[in-house]
Amino acid sequence: MIREPSFISVNNDRTIAYYKSEGRKSTVIFCGGYMSDMNGTKATFLEKACKQLDLSYIRFDYSGHGRSSEEFIKGTITCWRDDALAVIDQLSHGPLIIIGSSMGGWIGLLAALARKERVQAFIGIAAAPDFTRELMWNKYSEKIKNTLKKDGVYLQFSEYNDEPYKVSHGLIKDGENHILLNGPIGLDCPVRLFHGLKDTDVPSDTSARLADKLLSDNVIVSYNKSGNHSLSSPPDLERLKLALVELS
Repeated sequence: MIREPSFISVNNDRTIAYYKSEGRKSTVIFCGGYMSDMNGTKATFLEKACKQLDLSYIRFDYSGHGRSSEEFIKGTITCWRDDALAVIDQLSHGPLIIIGSSMGGWIGLLAALARKERVQAFIGIAAAPDFTRELMWNKYSEKIKNTLKKDGVYLQFSEYNDEPYKVSHGLIKDGENHILLNGPIGLDCPVRLFHGLKDTDVPSDTSARLADKLLSDNVIVSYNKSGNHSLSSPPDLERLKLALVELS
């Protein structure tokens, strides 16, 4: 039997689908990646791990993703950050452990900065802050940039999805409002960053750069020599669980 998600409203104009499990300790919030949904390997693994560790846990779909409302192409970093904050504000209380994967690392950091008085720890998995600038716009050819300016959208193919990524010019322009790696990042909680050295989507030095910018001194970067972008192998998931054990 398929478990149906629950929903919350954000700004009275969109609905966010989520699953929540209750524990007696801190609440873990998982922020997924670009065009991913809350039924991915890491998201569902963390639900089981949190139950074992007596942690509350929330996984959710950003607007335009999965079971949530709206069109994907209309999404922006601001919009998805606000989705994460709505999940935090409406569904949780007390200390938070925020986990962000790929784009979710950026969204999770923005949410953590907005609610840092509650954030107990942050975990990044191939975190991709500033990707709209560094991994999209700055790497695009003039032809692609012109397509974006003219049509407002560019179809970018990926090995992780059968459908091409629909990149909007609005997403890239909005991303400029949330750039993090050009200055200090005012988060001083414990941080654990995981990255695969065979990641062909987000350069592995991104995690080192992020660690350098964070104000916290309690930051550990862990590299997997054979790991790819997803970091979803059983050993990778076990290392993620051990980080939760340590930080909770």
